[in-house]
Amino acid sequence: QLQPVESGGGLVQPGGSLRLSCEASGFNLDYYAIGWFRQAPGKEREGLLCISSSGGTTTYADSVKGRFTMSRDKAANTVYLQLNNLTPEDTAVYYCAADSLPYCPDFMYEYDYWGQGTQVTVSS
Repeated sequence: QLQPVESGGGLVQPGGSLRLSCEASGFNLDYYAIGWFRQAPGKEREGLLCISSSGGTTTYADSVKGRFTMSRDKAANTVYLQLNNLTPEDTAVYYCAADSLPYCPDFMYEYDYWGQGTQVTVSS
């Protein structure tokens, strides 16, 4: 079974940047739509962005427009989430998820495979 694995989280100062990675050993992520989500303490999990198999992106959260972007590295079989201009409100556990279909789902529950998450903390 596909098991996404996130990495790249850490502690960053406000205004800083991070790049998160999503990998899945033994599975070609090119065939899956990949989404990024986050969950802050005491809050519900929210969708951020999705990238389809063809490379088109969908933004789920207005709060990340212009700051977060997604990309694929086909050779590395990795999907990235670039986080720029981070604020303390971006502190959360960030998850990637894969959908068995190649296009981005409309709803979180449609994603089939979820990673364990990586912590991002934005603090001075």
